[in-house]
Amino acid sequence: MSVDHRRGTMQIRVLDAVGDPVRNAHVTVEQQSHEFAFGNIGFDFIPLANGETAQDTAAEPVPGGAQLDGLPELGTMWLDLFNTATLPFYWRGFEPTRGKPDTQRLLRAASWFAEHGVTVKGHPLTWHTLAPEWLTGLPVAEIERLQRERIRREVTNFSGVIDTWDAINEVVIMPVFTAEDNGITRLAQSIGRVPMIQLAFEEARAANPSATLVLNDFDLSTDYEALIEGVLEAGIAVDAIGLQTHMHQGYWGEETMLAMVDRFARFGLPLHLTETTLLSGDLMPPEIVDLNDYQIPSWPSTPGGEARQADEIVRHYRSLVGHPAVHAITYWGFTDDGAWLGAPGGMVRADGTPKPSFHALRSLIKDEWWLPRTSMRTNHDGQVSIAGFFGDYVITRDGRSAPVSLSRGRETDAIRLC
Repeated sequence: MSVDHRRGTMQIRVLDAVGDPVRNAHVTVEQQSHEFAFGNIGFDFIPLANGETAQDTAAEPVPGGAQLDGLPELGTMWLDLFNTATLPFYWRGFEPTRGKPDTQRLLRAASWFAEHGVTVKGHPLTWHTLAPEWLTGLPVAEIERLQRERIRREVTNFSGVIDTWDAINEVVIMPVFTAEDNGITRLAQSIGRVPMIQLAFEEARAANPSATLVLNDFDLSTDYEALIEGVLEAGIAVDAIGLQTHMHQGYWGEETMLAMVDRFARFGLPLHLTETTLLSGDLMPPEIVDLNDYQIPSWPSTPGGEARQADEIVRHYRSLVGHPAVHAITYWGFTDDGAWLGAPGGMVRADGTPKPSFHALRSLIKDEWWLPRTSMRTNHDGQVSIAGFFGDYVITRDGRSAPVSLSRGRETDAIRLC
């Protein structure tokens, strides 16, 4: 699919300090960021942002447990490629002891990303898996009250730093989940799927009316479509539909992936590919139903697997960026060190060296889909034309710079170089 719908052209009139056109002058134009959300998890960098010198071995294990000594170099590579980070708000790990949430540590991590120009998303506000153990035996009415309070607390405390949230995660399976006892499944059984979604969205919306709230699921069957229909019929304001695509058993291919995207595009909402994984080692056997059931002692990256992963990642991103309904792709894991399930799904090996997939994706995002520092000359009216991917740019002349946003439907602008 073509990515031309991601591009635009804009006429910029360059003015001097007193507002007169800067005529027939050399300027430079350089892209700073993409409008499209190229994301990855930022779990690994929580210790780095907090200046920690030892791993928290007591914390609930989640993906993203890279060794601390390599985090500065890993962070440099991460920031060179991605503009959107997902941070973990799994309730069990975030508040292992009732009344003692890990707010300040996560706030420092979110601020670290924001200071580097990265948009931050919180994941998730409501989920049955990794619900706190202290919630399990409580009455359903109290569980609902605590869940509502938890949503309001997090969305309020992080407002302005995190304004995008997976409001609720994996609701299709939520009331029938049997892998472990938890309070959220009991609540979902009591009130139903659509009321669970309404609970999550109304509390998050009340706490931050301008937040982007995502309905996220791994079940991409017609059951999820039917649930979305029910949610929209109930008048729940969903900002984006989240689609998980962990491909530990092999790349689905462009045809299958785009057919799936088309099914969900019919709702007219932005689609976020929230959790994408492609392996650079042996594939998980196809008969495995729950990916969590596949546990092996060692799962290495291999040269052949790395070549395959690089090819598949480029194909995957080209096809999805080419689909107009897709607004975001979040890859699930940057490094194999501490990766989910121990799988070789990262773009960086466990030893900290980049795989071919890192270079291939960077070449796509930062070379082919990027306007480098380019010298241009204004015309007799002081105008210069910018053509490129929607996003943020900077125009510079004689050491003075001004930002410009190239966006859909915007054809002209004026900047003052003071």
